[in-house]
Amino acid sequence: MTSEIARQIRDTCNTVRENVERVIVGKSEAVDLVIVSILSGGHILLDDVPGTGKTMLAKSIARSLGCSFRRIQFTPDLLPSDITGTHIFNQSNSEFEYKSGPVMAQIVLADEINRATPRTQSALLEAMQEHQITVEGETLPLPEPFMVLATQNPIELEGTFPLPEAQLDRFLLKLKLGYPTADDDRVILNRFRQKSPLDELSPVVGAEEIIKMQAACREVHVSPDIEDYVIRLVHATREHESIELGASPRAMLALYQAAQALAALRGRDYVIPDDVKYLAGSVLAHRIVLKAESYLRGGDAERALKEITDTVPVPVEAAAGAEEG
Repeated sequence: MTSEIARQIRDTCNTVRENVERVIVGKSEAVDLVIVSILSGGHILLDDVPGTGKTMLAKSIARSLGCSFRRIQFTPDLLPSDITGTHIFNQSNSEFEYKSGPVMAQIVLADEINRATPRTQSALLEAMQEHQITVEGETLPLPEPFMVLATQNPIELEGTFPLPEAQLDRFLLKLKLGYPTADDDRVILNRFRQKSPLDELSPVVGAEEIIKMQAACREVHVSPDIEDYVIRLVHATREHESIELGASPRAMLALYQAAQALAALRGRDYVIPDDVKYLAGSVLAHRIVLKAESYLRGGDAERALKEITDTVPVPVEAAAGAEEG
């Protein structure tokens, strides 16, 4: 990738961000991370209490992209076939025909994904990993670009089922939005007083352009020192005293590709250590499992990863060389 292409990607992403922030107030960091997920071709999980704007953010992103969009409201009685579709007998020609499910879209909003049973949740696994689905032995490709924007409520809330580790591992990033500040609340009151600004959003970037940007991000330069840094961070999760299961090779690739996307988002054609360090928590925290005694002591994955990023040496010379270049 050239520096000119990187700047073009940055300008396009700035347009998407500005469009989304016509609806979403005070969450620029979260919006940027969702854009990173789009550029990486990954999926994103928005995890927070009800009413903090998870679904609104997902819808704002979908409205800003010129892609087909479907929403799935996950409930305990939802079946796998309600997601993937099924074959229905056509009496006119005496044949079974495939009736597509809502997963056959470029942007899929899986709303309150942890309210469905694990069997139904797993219906998305093949789609998220391989961008295809298998229905009654027939394999069907999904449209490109394909992205799942999922929201979930904390598992302590009534009527929720925790996502299995295998499915969590398919999400590139996991984010918490948090409550807005008092000033942001005032802006929200004024902005939503009469009608939702979401109704006025229109696409600012098309599907073909998204695919081109995704391909360009894979060309962002990553020096050997930065690659070593990614590997050391991942291995540190496997050796940390409070972690039972560390980050997998899939997690390592996710961190690598997300760092490339973040560099492009910031207008650079090279990755610096701060890109990797900034993303480590969002990419890795939901992919590791703490030891039972760590939970009992009040530990959490984010804290363990903060210890890791604070202790793993940063390749300073590589960072300085990249900045000079």
